[in-house]
Amino acid sequence: MTHQEPDHKASTETDRRNFLKLISTAGALILGAFAGLPALLSFVTPAFRRSRPENWIALGQAEFFDWQIPIRIDVPQTVTDAWMERRIIRSVWIYTEDGEDFTIFNGRCTHLACAYSFDEEEDMYICPCHQGLYDTVTGDVLGGPPPRPLDTLEGKIENGVLFARWEDFRPGISEKTAI
Repeated sequence: MTHQEPDHKASTETDRRNFLKLISTAGALILGAFAGLPALLSFVTPAFRRSRPENWIALGQAEFFDWQIPIRIDVPQTVTDAWMERRIIRSVWIYTEDGEDFTIFNGRCTHLACAYSFDEEEDMYICPCHQGLYDTVTGDVLGGPPPRPLDTLEGKIENGVLFARWEDFRPGISEKTAI
């Protein structure tokens, strides 16, 4: 009976093979995770986002607004779209009968989203683009092509400051639909 030496070479090759399999599998899993995780997150994260961020803009001290005279306020804001930042002007018209209850109109015409102005002589809002005419107090359409009254914005007073929750609405349709 002869005594045989264990084959260290075969055992070393098997260990090396197993190690390389393990490293290759781990590398493939890590690469798959790096490639697949962003795709998975793009489908999952919208479920956790709020539907729309609230955009309150400060309009000024409530006590300083004139009664029964529409006042236009332009508020510059920075808007971020993906990686682009730009400055825009949000316009609103404010009307109050008593200095306590405020009606805040979006500064865009409901016909084609043009800017409108107040005509003191006629005592109405006028959109110069297509001659849309609106009531000063209610924003109701008095003439022209606008399909609905002026869009009102939600307002609140905090610490004496009047705020409006900015929203854009789809122009040219009879329903007040947020964009």
